Amino acid sequence: MNRDRLAQLNVKAKVLKAMAHPSRLCIVEELARRERCVCELTAMIGADMSTVSKHLSVLKQAGIVADEKRGALVYYRLRVPCLGKLFDTVDSVLECSARELAQAAK
Repeated sequence: MNRDRLAQLNVKAKVLKAMAHPSRLCIVEELARRERCVCELTAMIGADMSTVSKHLSVLKQAGIVADEKRGALVYYRLRVPCLGKLFDTVDSVLECSARELAQAAK
């Protein structure tokens, strides 16, 4: 593998690593539905605002989310809305694995 290809794969891995936490996956899933303010995400995740803000910072640094301040509130959205399709793919992989396990158990 050449250096350019390795660099490209490292960038992709950074994006995937940024989502590799249950709270961040929840945030991305919610933002795939519609934009949300930090207070909404905090209530959904059940964590304190500083923890949610740290998760959002990781997602923002990876280029996954964008934010916009409106008055006293900050709203977040996915920079690439089609990212929600990734979850459909993951669900398909899980369903396929479950079917294979069920068939193997017969």
